[in-house]
Amino acid sequence: LTLAVVLPRHNLTYPWAWPRVGPAVRLAAAAVNSRRDLLPGFTLGWVFGSSEDRHGVCSEMAAPLVAVDLRLAHQPAAFLGPGCVYSAAPVARFTSHWQLPLVTAGAEAHGFDDKSEEFGLTTRAGPSHRKLGELGVQLHRRFNWTRRALLVYWDERVDDRPYYFAAEGLYVQLPTLRNLSVMDVVFRDGGNFSFIIQEIKAKGR
Repeated sequence: LTLAVVLPRHNLTYPWAWPRVGPAVRLAAAAVNSRRDLLPGFTLGWVFGSSEDRHGVCSEMAAPLVAVDLRLAHQPAAFLGPGCVYSAAPVARFTSHWQLPLVTAGAEAHGFDDKSEEFGLTTRAGPSHRKLGELGVQLHRRFNWTRRALLVYWDERVDDRPYYFAAEGLYVQLPTLRNLSVMDVVFRDGGNFSFIIQEIKAKGR
């Protein structure tokens, strides 16, 4: 049995980068193979492909191409990764089409909660932003915040947009509270902070 691993090869800014995850994959494969009762008649192995582009960041183009190459060359039984949202989404669509499970520590975005079709075989081992949204709902109920919520977040629209997707979990879940208005204010590096403060004053009350 072959496990296809699609993760960033070098970039340690990602918690699921190969230098961090690789030792665990090796240990897990060795542990499984040392117990003949787990997969009798099979040996677990793995193949690796990088989800990084030439700049060393997660790529929504590189990851699915690598996944297709690994699928054609090795016929894996399952995929591990990618973790980045924009890399994981197309790979998860492919693995769903191939009827292969995909396990990831990332893919936190709210859209991965949809298990009806394209992400039906995707399992997230890490946190999800839907859970963050549910926490926000509970906090609003606990403190009786019933009128409005203002989400202020940084978004450069590059790489994996972690703050945007974190805010999305809140933005989607908070409206489940009746009569609660949810608004957002986006700021960027070098933005007009005086304007942002005025927006908070106007929209946050």
